Amino acid sequence: MLSLKKTEGTQEEGDQAIMKKGHVIKSVDPGSIGDELGLEPGDELLTIDGHQLEDIFDYEYYIQSESIEVLIRKADGEEWELDIENDYEDLGLTFENGLMSDYRSCRNKCIFCFIDQMPKGMRDTLYFKDDDSRLSFLQGNYVTLTNMSRKDIDRIIDFKLAPINISVHTTNPKLRCKMLNNRFAGDALKNMDRLFKAGTPMNGQIVMCRNINDGKELERTIEDLSKYIPCMESVSVVPVGLSKFREGLYPLEPITREDAINTIDIVEQWQKKLYDRYGTHFIHASDEFYILAGRPLPETERYDGFVQLENGVGMIRLMTAEVEETLAKLEGDDREEELSIATGRLAYEYLKGFLEQIRKKFPGRIVHLYPIVNRFFGEQITVAGLITGRDLMEQLQGKPLGSRLILPSCMFRSGEEVFLDDVTRQEVKTALQVPVNIVKSSGQDFVNAVLYPQSEAPVFYEGYELP
Repeated sequence: MLSLKKTEGTQEEGDQAIMKKGHVIKSVDPGSIGDELGLEPGDELLTIDGHQLEDIFDYEYYIQSESIEVLIRKADGEEWELDIENDYEDLGLTFENGLMSDYRSCRNKCIFCFIDQMPKGMRDTLYFKDDDSRLSFLQGNYVTLTNMSRKDIDRIIDFKLAPINISVHTTNPKLRCKMLNNRFAGDALKNMDRLFKAGTPMNGQIVMCRNINDGKELERTIEDLSKYIPCMESVSVVPVGLSKFREGLYPLEPITREDAINTIDIVEQWQKKLYDRYGTHFIHASDEFYILAGRPLPETERYDGFVQLENGVGMIRLMTAEVEETLAKLEGDDREEELSIATGRLAYEYLKGFLEQIRKKFPGRIVHLYPIVNRFFGEQITVAGLITGRDLMEQLQGKPLGSRLILPSCMFRSGEEVFLDDVTRQEVKTALQVPVNIVKSSGQDFVNAVLYPQSEAPVFYEGYELP
């Protein structure tokens, strides 16, 4: 049930309405409460129960009620006051700004920031540094806590938002100030104490820099963070990524094989200790460390449910299991097709092994697997997600590609078919004269992409990205 009060308003009221911050509605779901109310794209949501809305979290919080009073401003300036019995249902509204707020930029100048290592002349969005805690809940982003006020922490606790993903890097306050180039970075660690006392689930991340936060400092950080178990659910350790565009930046050194071995040894020692104490392995080294060290990947059980996939922890182990499980369900055949796959150098050997498994059951598939060298950012960058369209086209030109070329979705901008350097899938297709299939990164998707020709319909990223 609802009641509707429409007001044309006096000139003074109209001036006040202009001052109210409105959130423009982009679309209204058919059959939703908003649709039944006659709300339309272009209308503005002004308040709920008299509260102006700071962002999407205020909106989601205030609609969680048996009944609400909503103030809407129509495109012609008329205001509708709606009393709604919504029984905790969503109103079916999508807003022009998904966050319902401006994004907060980062105040830090981290010594390892990859955005500072980008060349000039790329699209503007690639240079925006966000450190917005709200994106931690919406998109899984990691935040440093340095851009948060007491009010921000209170909202997380009051609204029971979880989990929050935190870029910790080190629990040594002085060292954290140095690494983040922010004199408040050490004090910001105290926010974890408040979140812990409130029982807020957290995940942590450590970007490891050689001779800075490794070794004894890494051990200190793991020990300090383990005190937050079980609220701190997991922590990943990932190696710093260094491009060739570091002139004038802090002199960081590449992670060596010896560094990778030492890091794995520290992580695995703590895993054993913490598992015995808490029943969780807690701290995880990324796949890249194991590849660099030449060590076998941990068994599935040690990944604690693969909670750190987005940080490159356990992706290859999970994909291995998915490939094996998918192949076990399929009947082999003798159909023939020649095709090609391009990937980063990091995952090359593992994909090569997957293709060997596929050919045992499907001998008619001839697949050319090409590891692309990252000449744009520098050869130390080995992940598929940072391969540019130009590097791809230059290195595949003249190579046998077969009937189609398969590319992982992580090479493309999220939700689009554009590489980091703005080269499109269509441009790659035209340059190489071969259809281009985009595949999601699960083991099942990989097997299906090899065995079954696809249309070139868009396949946008879902799930985890193979490195």
